[in-house]
Amino acid sequence: MTLWVQQWDAVVIGTGMGGGTLGRALAEAGQKVLFLEKGQADVRSAENGLSEIFVPEARAVRGLWPEPLSVNVDGVAQAFYAPRGAGPGGSSVFYAATLERPERHDLEDVPGRPHPTGGWPLDFDALAPFYAQAARMYRVYGTPDPLSPEVPQPLRDAPELTDVEASLMARFRKAGLHPYHAHTGVERLDGCTMCLGRKCPRACKMDGRSAGVEPALAAGAQLLTGAEVTRLVMDGNRVSTVEARVDGEVRRFTARRYVLAAGALGSPPVLLRSACEGWAEGVANRSGLVGRNLMFHLNEMFALWPGIEGEATKAISLRDLYHLEGQRLGTVQAMGIRASYGETVYYLNRMLAARGLSRLAPLSRLSAALAQKIMGSAQIFVGLMEDLPYAENRIDADGVVHYTLHAELKTRRKAFRKAIRRAFRGQRRMLLGFAPELNWGHPCGSLRFGSDPASSVLRPDGRAHDVENLWVADASFMPTSMGVNPSLTIAAFALHVAKGMGADD
Repeated sequence: MTLWVQQWDAVVIGTGMGGGTLGRALAEAGQKVLFLEKGQADVRSAENGLSEIFVPEARAVRGLWPEPLSVNVDGVAQAFYAPRGAGPGGSSVFYAATLERPERHDLEDVPGRPHPTGGWPLDFDALAPFYAQAARMYRVYGTPDPLSPEVPQPLRDAPELTDVEASLMARFRKAGLHPYHAHTGVERLDGCTMCLGRKCPRACKMDGRSAGVEPALAAGAQLLTGAEVTRLVMDGNRVSTVEARVDGEVRRFTARRYVLAAGALGSPPVLLRSACEGWAEGVANRSGLVGRNLMFHLNEMFALWPGIEGEATKAISLRDLYHLEGQRLGTVQAMGIRASYGETVYYLNRMLAARGLSRLAPLSRLSAALAQKIMGSAQIFVGLMEDLPYAENRIDADGVVHYTLHAELKTRRKAFRKAIRRAFRGQRRMLLGFAPELNWGHPCGSLRFGSDPASSVLRPDGRAHDVENLWVADASFMPTSMGVNPSLTIAAFALHVAKGMGADD
């Protein structure tokens, strides 16, 4: 493509939930915006999910991150393809469009619910207007959480419940639980869920591409795909240019301001690779915290048999176990997956293997067949448990994740599993995991924001401490992972950052 602007107001590195949202806000305010995106361009009609494809070139064409993620968890090294995207919209084009606002105790100290880090530098009330703005931008529908004391965020009316959803909701309420229609960012209201967890060919799912990049381009922004940013070039305490590899050549792009939005696993390596005179440990790394305090959620998956056959549901969420008996646990939500015979065999075999009982695997087929015959196909739910920050949990300059499962996390997980069993007592259910399962799709915290430069990388407005013209607008900024999906928080923070960069001017 021909880039008609040589000096941009802002170069935005990454086009996901944060970069797309921020770039749109700046472009619609009349600023000249250039998106730099590592992934390839694709056509709107392209459709695929996070399938098991192991050829890098094939993955790149489909908008998947081409390289496997190298991790070291509790001293055990492994590599696998994480649920990451590379292309317009980044990972968000594959997300399930769950856009939940956190509760006040996620961001600040609340009586009886102390915050593990003392609270974010921006409290709930400061961020509430940006959550509302993001909910409108992403066309969120659903019903209010009956347990929340806060003013509900603006929600469009949710589609009518299916028979399966209505049955589950009724059974949950009878058991004393408080389910609500999950907050979902989908344009259509005819109950369509085919794009949840997949690229949407019709632009009905509101993601970083459809709600961010595409409107930004319509407002005059430009997008360069196939641009892998290698480093930032510094001039004192300012970024002078950004270097990117495009078609095998190194090119430089200059702007008044720069925004890193490559994700919690992508933005820190750029800063660490940009080490230079005056920034020996990496740009914006005077605190030594760039890449550190990396967090994920823990998935606690379980199956519930609704007693009637029907399509998979993504519509149900509840927060009865969000903060329980003084412990920070998390939300429970439907995953939009049915556990038919094949899935049940898979999870039973995985549980047997974790217990060293693989020799009993043939019995799983009989058990799964009996379960399906007696109870029908199960609906898969997940408990999304909060992860807490530890400096040793990090991503390094080479993009390798180092993570330790701390004792308190394991203790809270046991409490969460016990709470799930107790909450769904009387329901036909089965926990599907044995070992702790990190949610590799929810990395956050690796460039935490705060008021003290000694204990944070970013200022409360998202700008890097000691770097005049560099901001971050992705999940890196989060000092804690909260007990809900991070997507709406990423979009809300991006709008907050955009306002500070003049999006309201």
